[in-house]
Amino acid sequence: MGLPQRQVVMATEEFIKWESRQPDKHEFVAGEVFAMGGARRVHVAVTLNVATKFKEHLRGGPCRAFMADMKVEVKTAEAVFYPDVLVTCHPDDLKADLAMRHPKVIIEVLSDSTAAYDRGGKFAMYRQLESLQEYALIDPDARRVEVFRRQDTGDWLLMASESDQGLILKSIEFAASLDAVFEDV
Repeated sequence: MGLPQRQVVMATEEFIKWESRQPDKHEFVAGEVFAMGGARRVHVAVTLNVATKFKEHLRGGPCRAFMADMKVEVKTAEAVFYPDVLVTCHPDDLKADLAMRHPKVIIEVLSDSTAAYDRGGKFAMYRQLESLQEYALIDPDARRVEVFRRQDTGDWLLMASESDQGLILKSIEFAASLDAVFEDV
């Protein structure tokens, strides 16, 4: 009988360096590494739609949009994630190569396998980012957008959009219709 394999625990900085040399993407929480699976066509289409709209909207300003392959580090949670889309305006992030630490907006496109985690555990870790002002969950199957907005009190308020209102992000003065978010889906 074989012995169970010893679990290797890494530090965050070690993970970021290791992961940048891997052919596949991984996320990291409290020393543990989790392989990421591929995404469905609708997931990729929505991610591209939102990132494209952000790029157009932010052009010429101090903020930048990144998608899919850019990591976000949550130091207080010892976690590293790959959000579908993020916006940062922080000068340190705009010089960073491998991981952003001060996103203003994070977008996650939901899938059956990630929806509960994106709403629960991952959002709890993202909320530890002092810079984060809005967290949006986009459900391509239900054609629904939910935006959680940080209030002055530090509390988070849910702004659900099941009408044609679309994706509205006050922190970057952005609005896109549901048709634009779900184009080609």
